[in-house]
Amino acid sequence: MFSSHPVIVGPPDSDGGRLVRIQGAVVGRAYGLWDMVVFLQRAGLEGFADEEEIVASERIEWFGGGPDVWDP
Repeated sequence: MFSSHPVIVGPPDSDGGRLVRIQGAVVGRAYGLWDMVVFLQRAGLEGFADEEEIVASERIEWFGGGPDVWDP
C-alpha cells in the first residue's frame, strides 16, 4: 500500500477495527474516530485534537471506506 499521505487507515476487518499506519509504521488498530485521535496525538502530529479534525484532514488516506465506515 503506497501513499504520499502520512497517515494510512486500512479497511475494516471482521471485528470492525482498522489498521492505522503513521509514516509507514503500524501504530495500532482503531475501532472509531476517538482511537484515531489518540494514535495521532501519541505520534506527535499537530492538528488532530478531536474527531472533527480527523474527518476533515487531507493528511489521512482511508482504504475500504472513509472515516464514517467501521463495520466489517
